[in-house]
Amino acid sequence: MFVANHKSSLEFTSLAKLSIGNLLPEVDLCRAVVSLKLRQDKKGSMGQFLTPASVAQLMAGMFNRLDLPEISLLDAGAGIGSLLAAFVAQVCQQQQHTSSLRVVAYEVDPFLIRYLHQTLKLCERECEYVGISFNYEIRETDFIEDAVRLKKLGLLNSANATEFTHAILNPPYLKINAHSKVRELLRSIGLETSNLYTGFMAATAQLLKPNGEFVAITPRSFCNGPYFRDFRKMFLQMMALQQVHLFESRQEAFSDDDVLQETIIIQATKQRQSSSVIINSSCGANDDLIMSHSVPYFDLVHPNDLEQFIHIIPDKISQQIVQRIALFPCTLKDLGLTVSTGRVVDFRAKDYLRANSESNTVPLIYPVNLSNGYVNYPKITKKPQAIVHIEETANLLIPNEHYVISKRFSSKEEKRRVVAVVYDANQFNYRYVGFENHLNYFHKDGRGLSLTLARGLAVYLNSTLVDSFFRLFNGHTQVNATDLRKLKYPDLSQLLLLGTGIKEQFPSLQEIDELIENQLLSMSNLSENNPIATKSRIDEALQILTQLGFPRAQLNERSALTLLALLDLKPTNSWQLATSPLMGITPMMDFMAQHYGKTYKPNTRETVRRQTVHQFLDAGLIVANPDDLSRPINSPKTVYQIEESALELLRTYGTGEWEKSICTYLASVETLKKQYAQEREMSRIPILINGEIKTLSPGGQNILIDKIINDFAPRFTPSGKPIYVGDTDEKFAHFDAAALVDLGVNIDSHGKMPDVIIHFTTNNWLVLIEAVTSHGPINPKRKKELEVLFKGVQIPLVMVTTFISRKAMVAYLAEIAWETDVWVAEDSTHLIHFNGEYLLQAYQREKK
Repeated sequence: MFVANHKSSLEFTSLAKLSIGNLLPEVDLCRAVVSLKLRQDKKGSMGQFLTPASVAQLMAGMFNRLDLPEISLLDAGAGIGSLLAAFVAQVCQQQQHTSSLRVVAYEVDPFLIRYLHQTLKLCERECEYVGISFNYEIRETDFIEDAVRLKKLGLLNSANATEFTHAILNPPYLKINAHSKVRELLRSIGLETSNLYTGFMAATAQLLKPNGEFVAITPRSFCNGPYFRDFRKMFLQMMALQQVHLFESRQEAFSDDDVLQETIIIQATKQRQSSSVIINSSCGANDDLIMSHSVPYFDLVHPNDLEQFIHIIPDKISQQIVQRIALFPCTLKDLGLTVSTGRVVDFRAKDYLRANSESNTVPLIYPVNLSNGYVNYPKITKKPQAIVHIEETANLLIPNEHYVISKRFSSKEEKRRVVAVVYDANQFNYRYVGFENHLNYFHKDGRGLSLTLARGLAVYLNSTLVDSFFRLFNGHTQVNATDLRKLKYPDLSQLLLLGTGIKEQFPSLQEIDELIENQLLSMSNLSENNPIATKSRIDEALQILTQLGFPRAQLNERSALTLLALLDLKPTNSWQLATSPLMGITPMMDFMAQHYGKTYKPNTRETVRRQTVHQFLDAGLIVANPDDLSRPINSPKTVYQIEESALELLRTYGTGEWEKSICTYLASVETLKKQYAQEREMSRIPILINGEIKTLSPGGQNILIDKIINDFAPRFTPSGKPIYVGDTDEKFAHFDAAALVDLGVNIDSHGKMPDVIIHFTTNNWLVLIEAVTSHGPINPKRKKELEVLFKGVQIPLVMVTTFISRKAMVAYLAEIAWETDVWVAEDSTHLIHFNGEYLLQAYQREKK
């Protein structure tokens, strides 16, 4: 029962929303527990990792049609049911409810099935609240095997075939043997593939009804390369891609399981191709700063491309890169060239390998020998540097002539994906040479190239333009020969022009990019919009933030763009032209879109403020409201400005003064922070605690904390003893650690403390209070955190969420946990208690 002011109660629909708000936190708490119990090796052998609530919620929100009268959902690898729970919650929150919802969940792990039953029971409860007829079925069988059975059954008798209106999927990522049973099953439905995740995707798509919707989180690797060609052709023939969501970080999507994988979410409909596709991207699922870009469908999948590569273009810079590459007219075939993989597989030829050159050997070149545009040979390394030249190795060797060599693999976070060098035969007095299998080499009908052509080709391959283009469409760390064959190249005269003038000293990256721009692209109609200059400027801003010592969480594109906006620095302006305008968050985002082609959704600006601007303030790089220091930091009129000495520093970037200037700046920045702290101290909010006047920083949640101390505490906890009072800037304004220890709590970190803690001595309760302004209320997850944090307390806990106004409270009603209280400052004489008989009641009864 919900009681307000001892009299009021919520309507049925509001009660339902409250319940639905608890579904995902409950399931995600279960997921966290289960993940800890599952052994890491078992996760790997099953190829599946449980989906965090943030990812599940993002996926469920990508469906377009959740208002159908009857919905049937397929979850082909359900785990504990995180995805289907997010889907059910999304359906229940629709304004126009469906009348019937059916869920079919596949899971083969008995341990997970126990929890899956619990999740589906919770889903049943949520649907009951809003009047949706819900039924479900757990199929404890192999999905691929059952999907093939259902597909064949459908061909024989369509009335008995199971078809679904929706499917949500986190498929297992697992390589499958060419002679395995699952490989044979997939062949029976027309698919040849080497990884289980694409098999799950294809089988799921086949079980959808016409116009059925499909959302899946998968590795990005299926988008290109020869291994997934058959899958792409099958899937794209059935399904029309409508949305793609990219994650900038490889680690964020499944961070709890330490999964390092380039992951995407796709949303597709079983119909003919749509006219356009929405490409969204964010740092992670919890990041509400989402960049959004629309591209024509045929820019995503070219209609004449036999490989059916999927070209994901996330922003205007990427689009400009694609347009520039399209200016080059040739393929390797047009140039009369080809690229092949190195012939020497070292573990197969180990009997013929030698650590160093001997009388009957020839050079063996490994990736480790590639350095600064040329081959560094011999090199002190664990890798053998020579191979015996005899009849048994003759087919592993090629003539000692000029080639271009490129790495086939790059490390996961390597700065350059495409790394190419010139193999200059003049440096080797041998008739033959061996290239190890982790290399690709460019040649002409098995023979070498002219040295000028080799140098020109290496310059082109090492350009930022090629590397950026390659990263757009390559979802893994491999640089396959097929990918290099698909690439567009300048014509022969242009490559020779690039190679002319290149001698023993290979040009730097900046020099390479200038050669590409000035010699090949200066006459094009795209010369005014130079995406490489734009990208380079963002990279420069990142380098500055790195040298200023910002932590890894701020070393991202969002922070770089924020810095550039605050400097009003456009891509082609020099750093010496940086200025310091007063700028709010929305104008910053407008600047990013207009000058850097990064268009973010308008409701995502909170991330810029919370995860970049706050850190810039803490570091003294910027100041807030220098035009009016009394303006609250959370005011919609808040503006920011680059601090004066920081501006002087940044104007020296790229000059000979930079290194000296940054050393001087870093030595003085602490003094500057203290100066600005003193100025803001004059505007702080005074509060009286235990007879002593203390101050809170102006604005933000501290306005509400002031009301908690002066209005809530005297009325509802009279004679209570404040133990802890948080502060937006200072972490806490008051903290009586000894009092908490006396109550049985030893707090080592203040990171997850509530905003206010009061010992209500009259009732002997510990009252934990959250002040909601930008962060959320005491929801089930937060409630559990507080229970763990204060598990040593021997007296009952009371949890209270506070809001400045009723309007602020309404936005969070669906999240508030049962058995907690709510206080609204504008109605300071009343409390709301969730699901209890008395107001301000301890939800945990004292033990008798």
